[in-house]
Amino acid sequence: MASKIEPSGFTTETYDRLFKAIFGRENQQSKLWRLELYNALRGTNYKDPDALEINTIENVIYLTMRNDISFLVDSQMTLFEQQSTYNPNMPLRGFMYFSQLYQMHLTKTGKSLHHSTLVKIPYPKFIVFYNGNKETPDREYLKLSDAFENKEKDGDFEWTAELININPNHNKTLQKNCKPLYHYVRYVSRIKRNKKKGLPPEDAISEAVDWAIKKKLLNGFFKLQKEEVLAMSLTEFNAEEVTREFIEEGREQKALEAAENLLKLDKLTEEEIAQTIGLPLEQVLKLKEKITVLA
Repeated sequence: MASKIEPSGFTTETYDRLFKAIFGRENQQSKLWRLELYNALRGTNYKDPDALEINTIENVIYLTMRNDISFLVDSQMTLFEQQSTYNPNMPLRGFMYFSQLYQMHLTKTGKSLHHSTLVKIPYPKFIVFYNGNKETPDREYLKLSDAFENKEKDGDFEWTAELININPNHNKTLQKNCKPLYHYVRYVSRIKRNKKKGLPPEDAISEAVDWAIKKKLLNGFFKLQKEEVLAMSLTEFNAEEVTREFIEEGREQKALEAAENLLKLDKLTEEEIAQTIGLPLEQVLKLKEKITVLA
């Protein structure tokens, strides 16, 4: 079915922008890559790239909760998201995404829930392409029920996110059947390789882009969009560093709070607290001085 394609939103997830630049744009090349990915995932052989209808949702919950690529074909609503960090909360995020997508679908099709007839909706499929450092199987199904604080024994409600590992040496058949995905994986792996070698961010990314151009990855996409790819990759690299620093700062703050509580209990020595919490002894001693002054 022919359909109107809407532009995809962006997030700050690492490599997320590039993923959407490849698979989520309106141009003919992106449509063909999107169709190739869909066929590789489902084992189908669709020929018309316009058979995929793009539906996007903007930021209505949190800044980082925009979706990547969602489309309707054969009465199935598929949502793609790329993640470089393992996130067990993806089923809940997907649940929130689809509530918005279904609302958009009902509005667009003029359907109402306030009637006695059953409203038919597309089947949901939430796929997360994962290329982070945590070791995961080729495919993993994350369940929303794992997040329930209290589980009813007879409960039958479930929602899943299908996590597909696209790191090298994972899901080789999928990557073989979808060349643009394979090229994307190779480029990201090149950046990771450069980072491990200790190259500065700009050099790590610049070398990877030049390498991708030399290898003619994505039919010359890297050559044609070199400046944009450099800007996207560097922005996402910096975002990853800021996020990591924020997480580390949060962990340190919790450690300091735990150390303060132990010091107030006065049951352990400063050395024992430092060893237990995992903080430098100097930090614990300074914290002890601060508590003593305030007391």
